[in-house]
Amino acid sequence: MKSKEKVLLVSGTLLIVGFIIWTMLIQIIDVHNVGVNSTAVGFATFNTWFHTATGVNMRLYNITDWLGLVPLLVCAGFGVVGLFQLIKRKSLLKVDFDIIVLGVYYVIVILCYMLFEIVPINYRPVLINGFMEASYPSSTTLLVLCVMPTLVFQLNRRLKSPTVKHILTVLSAAFSAFMVIGRLISGVHWFTDIIGSVLFSTGLFLIYKSLIFLKAERKNKVYGF
Repeated sequence: MKSKEKVLLVSGTLLIVGFIIWTMLIQIIDVHNVGVNSTAVGFATFNTWFHTATGVNMRLYNITDWLGLVPLLVCAGFGVVGLFQLIKRKSLLKVDFDIIVLGVYYVIVILCYMLFEIVPINYRPVLINGFMEASYPSSTTLLVLCVMPTLVFQLNRRLKSPTVKHILTVLSAAFSAFMVIGRLISGVHWFTDIIGSVLFSTGLFLIYKSLIFLKAERKNKVYGF
């Protein structure tokens, strides 16, 4: 394994470990009943300060909520690509390796998305349509930061035009930044929820990227490149 692949894999693994540690710390450090309906929140002093400073903006919340469909459409788009290759080549083994791994990656992301929705570490600072909802980690932030970097990565591998690559990379980065900042300042998540999502999603993406590079390295060795 070359240094680049090793660095990506180790970095991704450390970020996942960091996410696990962060999740544990949230449940033991400065925990107070400051959430909606007096639910417990870790890092309560900082979280409540930030939430008070930003306030609640439900319009921004609704915008980012609807825009959360974009990464799901990206997942569906690559699913169509994989299905097209499967039908055309008549064998799953002949589907591009990076597309197969991407499909597994997306399944893992969506399963984690669902898991975090039904296993509350803490609850949102506000009621959503009159109901308490799980808040940690921010599932929309998680989805965006897991999926949009793979879109950029795949487009850079498959497109030839540097200009098109640059434009799409900038647009994807701007969209991701808007979504993360939007969820942070809309007041529907604690600050620590966003940090958890960033750690977990970045770690997953780096591990995915390392696997693709590792496969390419082995292929080059087989063909003597």
